[in-house]
Amino acid sequence: MYYAHPLKDIVAKQKKGIPAGIYSACTANKFVIEAVMERALPFGEYVLIEATANQVNQFGGYSGMQPAEFKNFVFEIAEKVHFPKEKIILGGDHLGPIIWKNEPTQTALKKAIDLITSYVYAGFTKIHIDTSMHLADDDSSKRLDTTTIASRGAILCKAAEKAYQDLKEKDSSAIPPVYVIGSEVPIPGGIQDKSEEIIQVTKTKDFEDTVNTFHKEFLKLGLENAWENVLAVVVQPGVEFGDETIHQYDRNAAKELCSSLHQFPGIVFEGHSTDYQTRKALKEMVEDGIAFLKVGPALTFALREGLFALNHIENELYKYNSSVKLSDFIQVLDDVMVKNPSNWEKYYHGSENSLRIARKYSFSDRCRYYLPIQEVQESINRLINNLSSEPIPLTLLSQFMPIQYNKIRNGELSNNPESLIKDAIVQCIDNYRYAVTPSRVSFAR
Repeated sequence: MYYAHPLKDIVAKQKKGIPAGIYSACTANKFVIEAVMERALPFGEYVLIEATANQVNQFGGYSGMQPAEFKNFVFEIAEKVHFPKEKIILGGDHLGPIIWKNEPTQTALKKAIDLITSYVYAGFTKIHIDTSMHLADDDSSKRLDTTTIASRGAILCKAAEKAYQDLKEKDSSAIPPVYVIGSEVPIPGGIQDKSEEIIQVTKTKDFEDTVNTFHKEFLKLGLENAWENVLAVVVQPGVEFGDETIHQYDRNAAKELCSSLHQFPGIVFEGHSTDYQTRKALKEMVEDGIAFLKVGPALTFALREGLFALNHIENELYKYNSSVKLSDFIQVLDDVMVKNPSNWEKYYHGSENSLRIARKYSFSDRCRYYLPIQEVQESINRLINNLSSEPIPLTLLSQFMPIQYNKIRNGELSNNPESLIKDAIVQCIDNYRYAVTPSRVSFAR
């Protein structure tokens, strides 16, 4: 008997005409995770924190963390902010052979099996299986057929189910994983140049074929029970972002696709790259059945905005005070990015000035990869310390952080740098909370 995963309740509400949803914070940034938890705490809400395969894997990923270590990292933050661990849902995003796509199928899938096993065994209960990429021995001149994608996905699901059974033998309270499938996966980090600005909504036939083919391949491997825990399919509903562009959701363009959900009583859509959508657009997405909303760069973009604002305030206060060593955060961050361009050079294009602007302000937010670097962390710590010695003048807050200024005036926010940083992130979070919280009036799709 499978435990009722909290995400199943969201699907059940959707099928009853209640526009419920949840947003997924795809991040390993402590400020963002703290902000997510602190915002949910007064309302007794679940939080969904996800790690991607290239960020967290059995070899450490770019975060340097294996899945169990990422879980401990999140739980340590929860303990700090007094957030109940039972309200945390951990998810694994793009779990599959994406990191090893340049290797032949046999070795790539073996590593992908180890990857998904490590996630499930660590207690991650929302698993996005992504086998949509060509591997080294696939014919790259042809589109990867859905049967191959689904067959590989079923192999990974079987490994995940085995990992869960092993986990349950050690922990009888372990919750079985639920799954997200689908090959209509947007480019991680957003579109990379203007030639890609035409975004095509997933064709209804392709969505239906994906579900039916995955179902068939799951049954071949005896995964009937696991199929009952396939809750969502990743589709492209027409949302995306680039360096300076945002493709806003058009519910009319996605109407046919969303209407096709009626055929599948246990499935909703998962939307990737929903970053920077307006709160109205996000609400419409949830109402239309895109119940799981993934957000990542927009959260760290908001964090970066908050840090930049505080750096400007710091300069105004202490630039001419020789006794205070300035953080120079904005410059330190850019210097580190220039020294190590590997995380942005394939994404940003144009003149030197265009690259300079993109490194700081691009919606793709490649600077998030540099925030954990020691030099940058030291600069952030110095910034916070410099602004913690006394309350920040309201005049400067009004100039550089007007939203937080108003909250401080109204007694809703403390005047300290960490609270200000996290509240900058909350401005993004609140758009998602608005979107996924059902109103009293039900809707009919």
